[in-house]
Amino acid sequence: MAPASNTLVQQTIAQLQRHPPFDRLEQTHLEWLAQRLEMAYYAAGDVLISPEQGIASRFFIIRQGLVEGRRGAANAETSITDELQQGDIFPLSSLLAKREVGSTFRALDDVFCLELSAEDFYQFLRLSETFNDYCTRRIANLLEQSMHSVQAEYSQSSSEGQSMSSQLSSVIRRSPVTCSPDTPMREVLGSMNELSIGSMIVVDDGKPVGIFTLYDLLGQVALAQINPDQPIVELMNTRLFTLPPQSLAYEAALVMAREAVRHVLVTNQDKIVGVVSEKDLFTLQRVGLRQISTAIRQAEDLETLQQCARDIHYLARNMLAQGVAAEQLTQFISTLNDLLTTQIITLELVRAQNEPGWQEIDFCWLAMGSEGRYEQTMNTDQDNGIIFVTPQGMTENQVRERLLPIAKAINVALDSCGFPLCKGDIMASNSQWCLNMTEWENLFSRWIFRGDAQELLNASIFFDFRPIYGNHDLAHELRHWLNSKVRGNRMFMRKMVENALSNHPPLSLLKRFLVDKKGENLNTLDLKFNGVTPFVDAARIFALESNSLETGTIQRLRGAAKAWRMDQAETDAWVESFLYIQLLRLRLQHQQKERGQVMTNRINPETLNALDQRILKETFRQARQLQGVLEKYYSF
Repeated sequence: MAPASNTLVQQTIAQLQRHPPFDRLEQTHLEWLAQRLEMAYYAAGDVLISPEQGIASRFFIIRQGLVEGRRGAANAETSITDELQQGDIFPLSSLLAKREVGSTFRALDDVFCLELSAEDFYQFLRLSETFNDYCTRRIANLLEQSMHSVQAEYSQSSSEGQSMSSQLSSVIRRSPVTCSPDTPMREVLGSMNELSIGSMIVVDDGKPVGIFTLYDLLGQVALAQINPDQPIVELMNTRLFTLPPQSLAYEAALVMAREAVRHVLVTNQDKIVGVVSEKDLFTLQRVGLRQISTAIRQAEDLETLQQCARDIHYLARNMLAQGVAAEQLTQFISTLNDLLTTQIITLELVRAQNEPGWQEIDFCWLAMGSEGRYEQTMNTDQDNGIIFVTPQGMTENQVRERLLPIAKAINVALDSCGFPLCKGDIMASNSQWCLNMTEWENLFSRWIFRGDAQELLNASIFFDFRPIYGNHDLAHELRHWLNSKVRGNRMFMRKMVENALSNHPPLSLLKRFLVDKKGENLNTLDLKFNGVTPFVDAARIFALESNSLETGTIQRLRGAAKAWRMDQAETDAWVESFLYIQLLRLRLQHQQKERGQVMTNRINPETLNALDQRILKETFRQARQLQGVLEKYYSF
């Protein structure tokens, strides 16, 4: 290839710098690239690249014109999964994986592209770290930029957010202090005092078998006057919770919150390598996750729980400001909301203890919808139900007579704590959703058999159930039954796919946001229905088909990537896109709450800064691509 003239190179560089990631590349790298790019022209209808051409051999940068991507071969009648315009680059995933493209890219009008050979593309990846990072972590890279913007907006230090995303191996402050099970209590106390530590790990051949803390010291030794010459094995706490070194700090925080413990042991192949305490993760003034969870567990009245609910919102706001990722933040919120719901149920059952008949009933309180998926934001209404076992000598209606008043009290209490009553009455206090195993199976069977619009809507809510309180085995049994009933049912799966594909991400051919043009929702779009739902629906379908027990969208997508051998880079992009929309919902709802407005999921995209507008468009494009994959796998 003849070297390009200096003038042409500079003109090409100027054009490249108008678009990411070239606007952040070093000048020398841009010069290297511009010297190797070639101009190509495609008339309307021409194919730029398709699966039939084999392994991707060119990297495209659109200089002018519009390009559409349709999943499958050039003659396939599939829906559009990509709409590309000036500045867009493709096909990154195929080049990185060194495989053929999954879509056919065709010019919609006169298209001019700058093209780079695959050989030069791979060399440029090695040459430019910035370009490599953008290509391999495209969505994640954009999200990091957005997160920095969020942190600047809230004027908070990012150190806390970074620590929550750090591996436990980097959080451990010192090597673990250990002793053997036969070590006398007196010696243990002496070591703890000398080293100024709050816990001693008891190990046997390097494996932790117990822990003794200062709290144990107060409760057992000082108060009970236990003989300090006793071996520690007789006094240690054997209720241990362990995580591997590569686990993240937020996972340890979740364990502490769920299990009401102050320490998590870090183990590698069952050997102790460190201890992480609540003090290592949080301070009382700045985060308080465990303080809130403890307050919830110790609450004896509804007023206290209402304050805990307000504290959860305050904690969510702080974590959002600190840059805690959306995946972690929604898990924190869901974990605390689970604890709050559990405590409300416990208190209501105590109040109902003098009412006859319900004590012998084995039941499970089910969470559904976003709560069932661990994806609650700050604006979440109730979706719940009950599954029970009909005791011998009682009818199903007699059981409901006992349970429904209690369920009603629980729903009302949840409403008072900030979880509005479901407008569609999908709550455990509705006799339709308080059923025994056979009734739930019959109900689901009818939905699967009929599969009309209402049944599909119900499936999108109820099929994401998980247990919250009571006999969890009932929920697990129902989950296994449902998966076996749905898996391989082509007619029902086809209806679910058609329903999922009917929800088009709100992006026009020219990559403009499609917003409402009239009424009270003027110039807004719904981040939940238009943004989150396409990912949720696709993930649910993949999970049901692959017999997954997961209910969370992220876990379902990652599981589908393995079960269906999907491209890992594509899957990561879907997950990151879903998380970005969740983050945007959380930010929106916080802003609405701060202004005293009703919290919703509707946003005017023009109010977003340029970076967030760009990322939101990219997430909608990823949603289209996911729907394209869904359509491909279910080409009936």
